[in-house]
Amino acid sequence: MSSPSDPHRIFDRTAVRLHRDRAARHVDAVRDLLESAADRLLDRLDDITRRFTRALDIGGRGVIAPRLAARGMQVISCDLSARMAARAGGLPVVADEEFLPFADGAFDLVIAALSLHWVNDLPGTLLQIRRTLSPDGLFIAALPGLGTLHFFDAAAPIVTAESLDMDIVYRASRYGKGNDYLNCPMNKAQYEVFCAALLTAETADVHDFDGSQVFEGCMPIEVMAARGPMAIAFGPLKPVGLTDPRTGRGAYAVVQLRQDDAAGTLYNLVGFQTRLKFGEQRRVFRMIPGLQQAEFARYGVMHRNTFLHAPGVLDSTYQMIARPGLYFAGQMTGVEGYVESASSGLVAGLSLARQLSGLPPVDFTRRTAIGALAHYIATPNSAFQPMNVNFGIIEDAGKRIRNKQERYAFIANRAIDTIEAIRSNPLAADFEREK
Repeated sequence: MSSPSDPHRIFDRTAVRLHRDRAARHVDAVRDLLESAADRLLDRLDDITRRFTRALDIGGRGVIAPRLAARGMQVISCDLSARMAARAGGLPVVADEEFLPFADGAFDLVIAALSLHWVNDLPGTLLQIRRTLSPDGLFIAALPGLGTLHFFDAAAPIVTAESLDMDIVYRASRYGKGNDYLNCPMNKAQYEVFCAALLTAETADVHDFDGSQVFEGCMPIEVMAARGPMAIAFGPLKPVGLTDPRTGRGAYAVVQLRQDDAAGTLYNLVGFQTRLKFGEQRRVFRMIPGLQQAEFARYGVMHRNTFLHAPGVLDSTYQMIARPGLYFAGQMTGVEGYVESASSGLVAGLSLARQLSGLPPVDFTRRTAIGALAHYIATPNSAFQPMNVNFGIIEDAGKRIRNKQERYAFIANRAIDTIEAIRSNPLAADFEREK
């Protein structure tokens, strides 16, 4: 419960300790869950070449420390509960996670497996963990996130609206319930040729991916097609409830496109998560009627990745909405790519610095690539997927410019002008009306 003198003190730490004392007797009842989290955390160590020797296990409940010790590390197990610490498997230390009693640089590895969700000051705890780490140390944690964390990035390709052949594509939802989708109809011959190309296309290797850890809704389209000749026709390409308003007839199969941004400039291929190589995606997916000249703003990917479902969790400065002062950056925010990750760090760092200086955050606006990406991850989107920078998420030119190169040049120059306006007046915050 919160304290009147400290509104940020949400949890009574004494009550938490008593709860963990009682729970120590029943850890085996949830061991499968704990071991699953431990396996996923320690799997990250296999991707790192350096050797760790001094590890701190925070709240490991007996599943972390033994695994670390088996790798030749000296392990200290820290827990608020003496009973939990005693059974953790390392040298037991009873201490509050919010006040770690360890020297600076004492460890080269700190692991917290499902143990930090009851601290009152998470940013402060993270700072203490950083203090206890050596300069080249590593911190890995798992926190309960309900639907906000994803283990695999299963993203479908995204195409630009202007590249679609609207003489073939039609707008409709199933059974006449709205016009939320664009539809690419296929006859039987087109469907069979497409499936044959899909099944023989070259796929990219994905580290540790074997299909067993992906929900059915994230199954690669080529894997689904391999189940049988009609598998995808009864799946994402099912034509039921769709009638072409221009002909009054249905199709043998239908590929649906769903709007992916607020401006309606980007559309994703529904159900087309894929492991095909990028060149193969361009070749095979352009066989879909209406997509013969499709421009891909993003190719489909299927690889291991943990990212926040940022809309509703982060704002456009990459600050956690529920915990002001806590900023995130990098791929975990839902941006895709090295430059994009760097841009999120730039926005988060500037925003934190300005907050500490008593200044309002800077809005780079949707007219710049940096700002458009930040606004994309913060805009409500129930089907949110990671995104890289592309012209589709940047505010349009505001006027009709037929030549694409000229249009993109206008948008780029406008973005540079916006950045220059921010640089020339760093104490301001709103550049939405800058010309």
